[in-house]
Amino acid sequence: MNMLTEKPVGKSTILVVDDTPDNIDLLRAVLEDEYRTKIAVNGERALRIAAGSDQPDLILLDIMMPGMSGYDVCRALKADPHTAGIPVIFVTAMGEVADEQLGLALGAVDYITKPISAPLVLARIKTQLGMKRMQDFLRDQNQYLESEVERRVQEVAALQDVTIHVMASLAETRDTETGNHSRRTAYYLRALAQQVRHLPRFRDFLTDKNIDMLFKTAPLHDIGKVGIPDHILLKPGRYEPHEMEIMKTHTTRGRDAIEAAERELGIEVDFLRHAKQIAYSHHEKWDGSGYPQGLAGEAIPISARLMALADVYDALISRRIYKDGISHQEAVRMIVEGRGTHFDAEIVDAFLQIQDQFVAIAERYADGASEIHDKQRRIAPFAGQTTTLS
Repeated sequence: MNMLTEKPVGKSTILVVDDTPDNIDLLRAVLEDEYRTKIAVNGERALRIAAGSDQPDLILLDIMMPGMSGYDVCRALKADPHTAGIPVIFVTAMGEVADEQLGLALGAVDYITKPISAPLVLARIKTQLGMKRMQDFLRDQNQYLESEVERRVQEVAALQDVTIHVMASLAETRDTETGNHSRRTAYYLRALAQQVRHLPRFRDFLTDKNIDMLFKTAPLHDIGKVGIPDHILLKPGRYEPHEMEIMKTHTTRGRDAIEAAERELGIEVDFLRHAKQIAYSHHEKWDGSGYPQGLAGEAIPISARLMALADVYDALISRRIYKDGISHQEAVRMIVEGRGTHFDAEIVDAFLQIQDQFVAIAERYADGASEIHDKQRRIAPFAGQTTTLS
């Protein structure tokens, strides 16, 4: 007996599983004009063929066989994700309603009793193969759509990252701080967020998605400094009172710039919403003495409360063009002094618990002498200019 016929182009493959040669010959005679056939005389052989690289498109399965019964074979096929999608039609002499119910319950798509009718068998096979082709088409379409959605999501995420980088870089070209300040504060903020996220006051807001967005948008906290006149922004000494008032407007300018971007898009975007909160409110203080709104306590957005501590810590410990940084220990002392006045007390407590992470971040992204020199060189043409205030 030839166990496998050649596969003509376009013909579907039917696996016939039966331990009786006469039944196999009968089914092959019915199928040979329209289908390619494979033969298995027991359940174990059937499972090996079904799991192979050249899978059948449909299986005609007897129930009463030595060793594994057809029911056992069907169970095994449906339990394996690699073979679960192959339609199974029971072809059996077991004609009781309970037998048919069990077969269909195990996952078979149809149940044909012997003696078979050739036209009926062909019609049932044609119907099930048509349904399988439609299911395969829909599955392929869904996989394609899922891959397209994933590709678009990645494109949007990349666009967000590029937008943030460009905007942050624009601010850095005029600021006295180096780009590592933005990088460090983003990592400080994320470390704080991860430390407090399980506390009841923060749990709902600090989801994985929001923490990721805060980390990405933190570099925009000082984007409003782009609008501050050079002779104030680049002044190496202490600000005069009127200069300080102008400097404070960088928070409002930052918010307004991000709102303008939102209006251009015509929609509210998560990453811009977080960036706007951070830019506008990161100089607010817990006791209400900050700016620009004088918000106090829980009225200050969580994102801005986290950034407030991250920004102050980095300002204290970092070397600037016009100053040297203080020690970590001294910075910790000053932040603790601001617990419950400048900063949210629970965020300060979290900072104390993970201060070693802050030290590691500061060391990893420290400003080198060359970076300080480069910043001096880049702002030197502007430092001596006098800008008329409008």
